Amino acid sequence: MRPNRLRQIWAEGRAVLNGWCNIGSAFGAETLARQGWDSITVDGQHGLIGYAEMLAMLQAIGTTEAAALVRVSWNNPGEIMRALDAGADGVICPMVSNPAEAEAFVGACRYPPAGYRSFGPTRAGLVHGADYAGQSNGYVLAFAMIETAEGLENAREIVTTPGLDGIYIGPSDLSLALGGPPTQDSEDPMRLAAFDKILAACKTAGLKTGVHTTSVAYAQKMLERGFDLVTVAADARYLAAGRRELGEMRKWLEAR
Repeated sequence: MRPNRLRQIWAEGRAVLNGWCNIGSAFGAETLARQGWDSITVDGQHGLIGYAEMLAMLQAIGTTEAAALVRVSWNNPGEIMRALDAGADGVICPMVSNPAEAEAFVGACRYPPAGYRSFGPTRAGLVHGADYAGQSNGYVLAFAMIETAEGLENAREIVTTPGLDGIYIGPSDLSLALGGPPTQDSEDPMRLAAFDKILAACKTAGLKTGVHTTSVAYAQKMLERGFDLVTVAADARYLAAGRRELGEMRKWLEAR
């Protein structure tokens, strides 16, 4: 079984640059993956993506060197297992607020005796190899999202969950939980203090930390702050960035 690329990158002391897919398109996912991202996350929570589209996107990403992650819509064992059976290299689970929820999430990612994942790696066994069953527990990445007030309060306990690989921060929901607007790339001291609390807890527990950003400048700041993975932007945002060229064309036309 080939090594998990993200585990290799971290073992080499490097940070992971993650791309994000909100749009349900296999070609879009393949195009993004071929730009050189270390990993691509298929967003099954806020992305406009169903199961069949997710499967096709994982297949498309699989033609590249990028690792394929899936953010599931909720801490639902069946959904987590289906994403892994479809071949995902790791799962990001939203709204994990306490140790019991973290334990339930990790358990769905691991085969017995480490967890309770049901056996049936339909595509995963095909693409990851015949030894997938025996190697999966050490291969698959399990990232819990801390983004609620309860989750922040319980951060030190959540990160001690056996089998948990890391924490991924959702800044917008965390901002709401702290009483602010759901903004991204914030310099608010309360938000940054929450980041630092999670970072410190993860460092003590030996876990990796990831964070969602929407700009290169902020992503760089987060890497300097100590994060191990940064999402720089998403396909929908890149598509919307085309308005710049449109604006230039309209100005040119108006000036004629």
